[in-house]
Amino acid sequence: MSAKPDPRLRTSMGLVLLACVPGLLVLSWLHGWGLLLNLVLCASAAMLCEALLLRLRGQPPSPVLNDGSALVTAVLLAAALPTLAPWWLPVAAASIAIGIGKQAFGGVGRNLFNPAMVGYAFVLLSFPLQMNHWPGPAPGLLDSLQQVFAGGDQIDAWARPTLLDGLRHNRSLTIDELFASHPGFGSIGGQGSEWVNLAFLLGGLFLLQRRVISWHAPTGLLAGLLLFSLLGWNGSGSDSNGSPLLHLFSGSTMMAAFFIATEPVSGPRHERARLLFGVGAGLLIYLIRTWGSYPDGTAFAILLMNLLAPGLERLAAQRQQVAR
Repeated sequence: MSAKPDPRLRTSMGLVLLACVPGLLVLSWLHGWGLLLNLVLCASAAMLCEALLLRLRGQPPSPVLNDGSALVTAVLLAAALPTLAPWWLPVAAASIAIGIGKQAFGGVGRNLFNPAMVGYAFVLLSFPLQMNHWPGPAPGLLDSLQQVFAGGDQIDAWARPTLLDGLRHNRSLTIDELFASHPGFGSIGGQGSEWVNLAFLLGGLFLLQRRVISWHAPTGLLAGLLLFSLLGWNGSGSDSNGSPLLHLFSGSTMMAAFFIATEPVSGPRHERARLLFGVGAGLLIYLIRTWGSYPDGTAFAILLMNLLAPGLERLAAQRQQVAR
């Protein structure tokens, strides 16, 4: 039985890719050729893995590959992974995202978990050393190619801690001193990540305007993160957990709110459930950033909320029946 491409899905995936462009441009400005290499490796691995698995299942790959969902997964992974990581890291992440996160559940429309976050969580747990190397000033093309494909030794010179990692391990400096001395700190958040988050916010507003996504999950996530970071904010001392603005404009906050928490299959469908899904994700992101073992926590927060999505759906339906 031949699969037919869904034109609505293809249109929405195309708009999501278009909305990613501002964030990708800022990331490219910050990280140079590393982001482009991530994009090429993730996209190639995702499309190839999808085609091979569809062939094994006896389905023609062309219609499914043309819907754009595998490419969206690859782009989100490329934006989240460290640049200049060894070539096999984005290949492994994209292959796991498509193979286990998507096709293992039956393909498009059947995945229980967000595929991009499945791939990201896999490489984060399996290769923590490579996942915690973030380069400083972007090197040239030849140096980037050497690092990615030949495993150059320059990584120790390029690697630097991120803002969230520096904040979590801080024991003696005030927030003002951290901003003045830490290379990962910018004006209100991570150096450069403020602009990345603003760019993904712009893309998210575009998706809202085009009605590709609803406002419930993004609003819930941002409101939840804002509320809990405000409640946990203890000033600018050395034991500070960071201000609400710092959390909103650091890490992958805006990409998580508008591009990851809004994934329609692994999240709830009821509007109230989507709002609760977002609030729960925002709370978990803050808890993992503050007391967990990982600086950002977006992947684990989303995957945990994917587990709770059916329960949230039932709860919202029951509340709706009672209201009637």
